[in-house]
Amino acid sequence: MSCGEPHETDCAEVLDHLYEFLDHEMPDSDCTKFEVHFEECSPCLEKYGLEQAVKKLVKRCCGQDDVPADLRSKVMGRIDLIRSGQAVPDHEVSAAGADLPGVAKE
Repeated sequence: MSCGEPHETDCAEVLDHLYEFLDHEMPDSDCTKFEVHFEECSPCLEKYGLEQAVKKLVKRCCGQDDVPADLRSKVMGRIDLIRSGQAVPDHEVSAAGADLPGVAKE
């Protein structure tokens, strides 16, 4: 997505790292660049607001559930693979959630 306007920080970069910004997992200098971008770009600001609202809703609705350590480990490992650009087989996705209550097995 792009608003079509030139920005110091490209819309695609902002959206690719939006959750890192939301989760305060990026350096302050990058946060500042993103904040400047949101001031200039209403489509990205809207997307930021939507994702922030979803995150708050998930926290409110699911924040009390304990996550099994092995599931957390699998998810974090998968995120690391995706961030490094490695291919991730689809069958691992269904296997990770297969043991969770309320998750349908495929």
